[in-house]
Amino acid sequence: MTEPIRWVQTNLREVDASLDARRLAEQLAAMKANVLLQGMGGIAAYYPTQVEFHYASPNLPAGRDMFGDVVRELHARHIRVVGRYDLSKTRKEVFDAHPEWFFRQANGEPVIYNGLYSTCINGGYYRSQAMKILAEGLEKYDVDGLFFNMFGNQSRDYSGRYVGLCHCAECQRRYGALHGKPIPESPDEDYRRFMFTSSREVASAIGKLIKEKRPKAGYFNYIQEYTDGIMSESNTAVARPLPLWPYSASDHVNRARNSQPEKMSVNLNMQFVDFWWRFATVPASEIAMRSWQMMAHGGALTFEVNGTLDLQDRQALEAAKPIFQWAARHEQYYVQQQSMARVLLLGAPANTGRTFSEEPYRGVFRLLSEEHIPFAVSDNMEWLGRRNYDLVIATEWAPAALAEYAAKGGNVLLLGAGAPEFPVVPAETTTKDVRGYIRIRDKSMFPSLKDADLVMLNGPFTSLPADGKAPLTLIPPSMIGPPEFIHIDMKDTDTPAIVTRRLGQGSVTWLPWNLAGMYYRHSLPAHAGVFRDIVNRLHPHRLIRTNAHPLVEMC
Repeated sequence: MTEPIRWVQTNLREVDASLDARRLAEQLAAMKANVLLQGMGGIAAYYPTQVEFHYASPNLPAGRDMFGDVVRELHARHIRVVGRYDLSKTRKEVFDAHPEWFFRQANGEPVIYNGLYSTCINGGYYRSQAMKILAEGLEKYDVDGLFFNMFGNQSRDYSGRYVGLCHCAECQRRYGALHGKPIPESPDEDYRRFMFTSSREVASAIGKLIKEKRPKAGYFNYIQEYTDGIMSESNTAVARPLPLWPYSASDHVNRARNSQPEKMSVNLNMQFVDFWWRFATVPASEIAMRSWQMMAHGGALTFEVNGTLDLQDRQALEAAKPIFQWAARHEQYYVQQQSMARVLLLGAPANTGRTFSEEPYRGVFRLLSEEHIPFAVSDNMEWLGRRNYDLVIATEWAPAALAEYAAKGGNVLLLGAGAPEFPVVPAETTTKDVRGYIRIRDKSMFPSLKDADLVMLNGPFTSLPADGKAPLTLIPPSMIGPPEFIHIDMKDTDTPAIVTRRLGQGSVTWLPWNLAGMYYRHSLPAHAGVFRDIVNRLHPHRLIRTNAHPLVEMC
């Protein structure tokens, strides 16, 4: 939080246990990295461990302390070291000695992947044995931080095979005591809450141990509670549905820095294409784009590789190097950054038991970025009363606390068919899939649509009371063929497609249809025009006005 971070992660394999620590240090120093995240212990220790049921890599040379060598060489060059642990899996010998420590499928079978057995977050391995393993590492090495991978019970293995929920005796006992029923076959709200609580209990215990043994060391994993940073990843997968999300790094960092501004965002820039091709890199331009996005939004500059920096495919590394070096030369501009945005986009919180679609959120993210409107993202309401915004935009999550914000003079824009958690106008009915249009009734309010009288509607629509004054109204579905019959039965209605209401000193504007989700999928200029003209009315005093290309981000 006080110095610019240039963070490199090397996901070491067991066979990398004999790496040349001095060479690695020289490579990082030439790249101008100042933090290394590297394997330390867990599945394999990269130092001679003395803890029972913890095993050094079989490739660690006899008498060699590779991790200790790395710490010594890097600290001599003022590069910090974050040790990586993965406690989610371990060897068969441990399972044979303590089968009660391990994840059990509904049929009682353990989860085995490449000979490793999955542990359970509620079992003795995480709750006791892991603390002994971690205590040894913390006492032996002056590490600057600890990172924990695969934290908690995973319902799928690396190959995507569904293994379900853990049915070990301890999970059954704990869950039954809490809810008075057996563990379900698929996760429901009660089970998600149970896993949330279980993982946070272990996270808290690990955090206390780290602070006790190494008070100055940072604590990182992929959960937010008890940690010192918000971890995330920008990555790819070949089966991921289109469209690709080019704002991944901006999205993660913006949300983290503005949801929990007291913590640093460390969004890992993953170099590989997918799990099956760990050594094949994504395009160099994608590595570069993520890098600039992370810095621009106030996060750490990062780069991740599998294995050492002596790569068989060096394209991603060669793309990252000059950016790291540039960031080091200009580091005075990339420290203690804070968002000055006057527009806030609410991102749906996790662990609520509800399912939220990403599409409307991403649609607004794109629209704001392409309109060059600096905006902050938050997945909580902790900013309320602490930070002033001119406009707050919500898609599927519109909490009751927004009414307090509006009452004090703020403007709220709701985009979606779901009713907010506070009264605006009474919702009548919601139709899940309306394939119609939105009529532009008041062209003076929508100057961007001078050449369009209607826009596409596809998806859910909520009917609101008509007053005959709405500037946007519903055109319901009509005939689509044959060509001689196309829309000859089209009928206009007075059903509003937008309502605006005063709320105290502020206002709430509600479009009860999925404008943002459609923009995310289809990129229609008409949808962008509707959004642009509404936001211009609600947020007339922009921080930036520019004729830059829409794909230039303004942060």
